[in-house]
Amino acid sequence: MNSLMLPDVTERVAIAFMRHGCSADNAQSVACALVAAEADGLKGHGLSRVPTYLEMLKSGKINGLAKPTAARLRPAVLAIDAACGFAYPAIDLAVAELPKLASEQGIAIASIRRSNHCGAAGLPCEALARKGLVALLFANTPGAMAPWGGRQPVFGTNPIAFAAPLDGREPVVVDLALSKVARGPIAAAKQRGEIIPEGWALDIHGEPTSDPTKALQGTMIPLGGAKGAALAFMVEILAACLTGANLAFEASSFLDGEGGPPQTGQLMMAIDPAAFGHRKFGERMATLAGAIERQQGARLPGARRLASRARAATEGLVIPPEIEALAIG
Repeated sequence: MNSLMLPDVTERVAIAFMRHGCSADNAQSVACALVAAEADGLKGHGLSRVPTYLEMLKSGKINGLAKPTAARLRPAVLAIDAACGFAYPAIDLAVAELPKLASEQGIAIASIRRSNHCGAAGLPCEALARKGLVALLFANTPGAMAPWGGRQPVFGTNPIAFAAPLDGREPVVVDLALSKVARGPIAAAKQRGEIIPEGWALDIHGEPTSDPTKALQGTMIPLGGAKGAALAFMVEILAACLTGANLAFEASSFLDGEGGPPQTGQLMMAIDPAAFGHRKFGERMATLAGAIERQQGARLPGARRLASRARAATEGLVIPPEIEALAIG
C-alpha cells in the first residue's frame, strides 16, 4: 500500500462522500475531520469511520444535504440545530461563532442538537485554543455504558475534550472517553477481525469479553469505576438535557445504517482568559507546563498526538484497501 499526502487523502474522502449524497461543503467538513483524526493517530475516529458513515448516508440516517443553523438566544448562548446531518458542519459553525461571543461576554456556550458522531472531540477545542481561548466540549453518544451497579446501558461513552493555548507552542489538548476505551477502537478491531483486551467491555450477560462483537452488543466499563459512571451522568445532562438532544439510551447506533437519526448532542464552551482581571494566564500556563516537563518521563497531554501529526504531514497516510475501494470506486 502506498502513502498519500494529507490533501490527497482529504480530496479522495470528500469525493466519496459527495458521490454518496453529501453536499460539497458537508463532504469537505467530514473529510477534514476524519483525516485530521487519522493523522493524529486516533484511528477509531479516522478513516475506519468511512464505511459506517456511508451506510448512514445510504439509509437516510444522516442527511448529507443538511445545513446547520444557529440562533443567538442569550448574549453568550448559541443554539445550533445540526438538522440530522453530520456533527462536523455544526461544530465548524460553533468554532466560527464562539470566539466573537467570548470576546464580548468573557464566556460563550454553543449547544448542538439533532447531531451525530463528533469524532475526535479535541480537534474543535484545539481550533478554539488557537484563537486564544480555553475550550471545553461535552458529547453524549448512543447507549453503551450502564450506571454503576446496573446492567443496562443508560450512558454513552460520553467524551470530554479540553484545550488551552500555550504561548509560542501548540495548544495543550485533553480528549478522553468516560469508558475505559472509546467504542471506536472496538469497532475498528471488529473490522480487522482482531480481539480486544479484557477489561475494556462486558458482554450482554455482564461478563468480561475479548470479542469485539460481543463487546459492542454489551456494555463498556467506565473509566475509574463508579467515578467514571458519575462523570458520564454529568456529561449526559450537559450534552443532552441542556441541548434538547436524545438521551444516550434513546439514540440509534453510530456504527450502522439501522434506525432513525441518532439526534445526539454536544455542548461547547469557549472562555476568554483576558476576561478575569489579570494578564497572568500565559505565564501561569508556562509555569504549569514547565513543572510537568522538567520531570523525567512526564509529558503534557497530547504529545503523542502531535508526534503522529508531524509524521503524517511529512510521510502521508496509508489508506486501508477497504477504505480506498470506497474512496476511489
